[in-house]
Order: sequence, then structure tokens, then C-alpha cells
Amino acid sequence: MTDIVTQPTVVIVHGAWTDASSFGGVQQLLTKSGYNVLEFANPLRSLAGDADYLATFLETRTRGPVLLVGHSYGGAVIGAAAAAVSRVTGLVYVNAFVPTEGESLLDLLNSAGPVDPSQLFDMAPYPGAPEGDVDLYIQRGPFEPAFATGLSEELQAEFFAKQRPITFSAVGAPAAAVQGWEKLPSWYVAGTIDGSIPLSLQLRMAERAGSAVTQLETGHLSMVTHPREVADVILAAAATGAERA
Repeated sequence: MTDIVTQPTVVIVHGAWTDASSFGGVQQLLTKSGYNVLEFANPLRSLAGDADYLATFLETRTRGPVLLVGHSYGGAVIGAAAAAVSRVTGLVYVNAFVPTEGESLLDLLNSAGPVDPSQLFDMAPYPGAPEGDVDLYIQRGPFEPAFATGLSEELQAEFFAKQRPITFSAVGAPAAAVQGWEKLPSWYVAGTIDGSIPLSLQLRMAERAGSAVTQLETGHLSMVTHPREVADVILAAAATGAERA
């Protein structure tokens, strides 16, 4: 068993249109394997602000080494936060964005093919928004093929109903100058039928980061449809983090 003194705390960072419960099955498997797991409530308000908040969360709620796990937009958040917290030992990207300096999520998506937000999202003003900013909700039509591939009809309905929106400004914000993957080992779980982030883009980002890649025949929510396989990647990364600590 991994040394309980040096094993990392696993901190999970969910992405847009969902919450920490999407990692429920993965979290249970990690906990049963003896790891301390924390699930960060990602605000989904601004890339820089969300990353700063995660860094503060790590400094106040963890001790010792930390392994960060990010899904989708959460990948951009963990990359920035890891650069600010020296105790982070590794990064696990799950169907995630891995930007480099100056890239936004929209930039990355458009690099794989034109994206028209008006065909994907309902756009809702929110209190205190900067001029022109809106919250994004996935429309019902594209929800299953873009986001919920592989889920039962019941789960699709549940995830659609409880969407946590992300701001348009967050997906358009440029990434920070320094990214954690530039100096830390990383792992990438790629969904081969992901309707949100094309496989070619996932693999390109993972290669740039030097990530160890695991491909699963899954859509965007691989942690929901394949919790065992995702947990196994995290456990392998956590064991490496314990050795580095």
C-alpha cells in the first residue's frame, strides 16, 4: 500500500455544465484505495479567478503533496493553479483542455474546426456581469451528442436539468503565461467519441504537454461512463506522485 505519509491528496476539479457529483463513482474508488480525496467546487466564472481560488483552496485545505485532476474546462484551471502551488506533484486531465500561454478554450476548439456558440448554447445575462458577458447553457438539441454521449436517458435528463453554467468570458480568456504541465508529469484520459473536444485536439494537447495517454471509447463524461478506468489512471498518477514526494 502507498505510504500514507507521502501519498498525495487527490483534488478533483470538475468542468462546466456539471458539478463535483460527476466524479462520484471515481471518488468512491479512490477513497476505497486509501486516498484522501477533495472535490473542488469550481466557480466557472473566470479562468484566472477560478485558478486563483483553486490555489487558495489547496493552500488552506491540503497538507503535503497534491495530485490535481481536471475535467474539460477544469483542465485549464488546474494547469494555471499548479504553477502557483509547489506541492502539486502531477496533473491528470480527463477529456480536458490543456492550453498554453495566451490560448483560450475557444481558440483551441476553433483550431479543430469552426465553432458557432449560438448553435450550441442558450445565453443568459447574469447579475453583475461585465458588459456583454453571459452565462452559457447547452441547448437540448446538441446536449446528448456534444456532452452526454453514452449516458442513459435518465442520466441525460438529470445532467441537462442541473447544468451549472460557465461564463462566455471564461471560455474566451487567454491562459496564463506559466502552466503546471510545463514542469510536472501529466496523464491524459482521451474520449475517442467525445463530442465536445475532438479526439484529434485532445491528443494534440496531450502530446504537447508530454502526457501519458489512455484512450477510452467514451464521450465527454468518461468519469461517469467509465469510472473504474478513469480511477485507475488517477491511481497510477498518485503512486508516481508518492514516489516524487
